[in-house]
Amino acid sequence: MKTNYHIDNIDLKILSILSNNAKMPYTEVAKKVFVSGGTVHVRMKKLEKMGVVKGTKLQIDYDKLGYKMKLFMGIYLEKSFLYKDAVRALKQIPEVIELHAITGQYTIFAKILCKDTIHLKNVLDTKIHKVKGITRTESFLSIEETFKEVLALNN
Repeated sequence: MKTNYHIDNIDLKILSILSNNAKMPYTEVAKKVFVSGGTVHVRMKKLEKMGVVKGTKLQIDYDKLGYKMKLFMGIYLEKSFLYKDAVRALKQIPEVIELHAITGQYTIFAKILCKDTIHLKNVLDTKIHKVKGITRTESFLSIEETFKEVLALNN
């Protein structure tokens, strides 16, 4: 039997609260939303079943682990049909933490973490520039993350 689910303001408030602190107990979330803890649990199960919630993530401060360089990279491909193969190869590089298909002059936009410039040069020379189809890259070094926020869902 197919169940039709819909998302209401309570669901959005729950998501907003947990997106800021995924470790918050459902009983605390319930108090903020004025429902029972059981309601929050049932709503989260519903949102997981719908595919809206895809699990929780551990947020790591990579800087404290020695990854002092955060950069963004525009990647040019020789031919657009090489996209899937290039993405598959780039996903195998541990320093590549995000990949995006984008519009504009690049085919792929990546977020990369490195320990220092020597590490970056090694990643470029021995990993990224060896990927079949990549003709060139353009890097943008982040010197400070000034703002990062989750989308406010209960507006």
